[in-house]
Amino acid sequence: MNRNSLKKIPKMDQLLNKSEVIEALNKTKRVYVIEALREALDEVREAILGGKTDGFKEEDILDSFNRILELKKSDRLKRVINCTGVVIHTNLGRSILSKKAALKVSEIASSYNNLEYDIEAGRRGERYSHIEDIIKRLTGAEAALVVNNNAAAVMLVLSTLCSGKEAVVSRGQLVEIGGSFRIPEVMKLSGTILREVGTTNRTHMEDYIEAINENTAALLRIHTSNYKILGFTLEPSIEEIVEIGKENNIPVIEDIGSGTLLDMSKFGLPEEPTVIESIKKGIDIVTFSGDKLLGGPQAGIIAGKKDLIDKMKQNQLLRALRVDKMTLSALEATLSEYLDEQDAIDNIPTLKMLTVSYEDLNRKAINLKRRLSKINGLSIKLTDDFSTVGGGSMPLSKIKSRVLSISYDKMSADKLENELRKNNVPIIVRINEDKVIMDIRTVQDGDFTDIYNAFLNISRGE
Repeated sequence: MNRNSLKKIPKMDQLLNKSEVIEALNKTKRVYVIEALREALDEVREAILGGKTDGFKEEDILDSFNRILELKKSDRLKRVINCTGVVIHTNLGRSILSKKAALKVSEIASSYNNLEYDIEAGRRGERYSHIEDIIKRLTGAEAALVVNNNAAAVMLVLSTLCSGKEAVVSRGQLVEIGGSFRIPEVMKLSGTILREVGTTNRTHMEDYIEAINENTAALLRIHTSNYKILGFTLEPSIEEIVEIGKENNIPVIEDIGSGTLLDMSKFGLPEEPTVIESIKKGIDIVTFSGDKLLGGPQAGIIAGKKDLIDKMKQNQLLRALRVDKMTLSALEATLSEYLDEQDAIDNIPTLKMLTVSYEDLNRKAINLKRRLSKINGLSIKLTDDFSTVGGGSMPLSKIKSRVLSISYDKMSADKLENELRKNNVPIIVRINEDKVIMDIRTVQDGDFTDIYNAFLNISRGE
């Protein structure tokens, strides 16, 4: 039976003469069409040999061909709709760029530009000059430098200031963040000798003082942005660490992780250290991310004392860690919004999503519910739930939000989630108590039509 079925599988030449394959060849790269046909034939062959089918129709092969071809034609990196309520979603690209930043990237990427050219002087310039002035203005730092992410920033700082020497760190601050980025390993890779002090929950000023010796290069302070230790705890304040550094002529380095330029507590969010505050209190070097609470592109920003940053600019490692024209243009456009706090809140999507009012979320939720209610078979309930900041920021934060709790009478929540995720524009949702949950906080205004069409197609069996 298997042999007879295998003999009936059409040859590649036969399929290439089919009208829909010819149409695909006219519209699509030939290599994709040939690969899709071969894989469709392989699927049938494997199904026969595996005993999963003893017969097939040519239409089935062509259906498989069309499905495989669509997958091959689609981009691997693509836009998705975030309905999870996690604002800075690491798996979904972290912060969304503002419209201004996205337009600036498009302009710079599609034209020649003055990346390393001093227009005023008419000679070679420095790529970091485009961004340094605005970082200095916003943070109060003497100098600034940008590399490709915050892990790189920490690596460059330690490699420049501490290689072959010790950096003193509180044991409770030896963090690990996503992607197995661990402070002890980064210190080791940079050539820095780790000198742990204190205990997991309590570190005293005396612990730092007693650890300082002739081989101490820096005091390193790490903001534990992705977890909190509560209860019987103690950490010296920034002012106390800075005082110890000054008395011993040792620089103080602070990695504040997510990094923010605004006091987020006035918007009802947990208090996070600001770059401005750290610089004002005397920290010599501050490192932070560009694509988390700042709301810009992936980047590691270093701000602080000019003499120390000048040394980093001479470190050969910088060339391996430097940012390109697109990152610089997006970061400059993002930072320019911070020149006016309200502009930042209104125009930077991350900040806008974190500070949007409950009333505005409710209006958006009602609007989407009204549209989806037109589709037969959907049962939709509007309810309260909680969003999170994400991206390793504000780990204890729960922000009241409005969500749609959706069930469909023809499939389970797991099946519905799978269908939404495999939509042309993938829709990423949560599941709770056999309901699909769509948190309105992270749904963009332009997503509504795509969400409606996805549910409509699912209801039609398309």
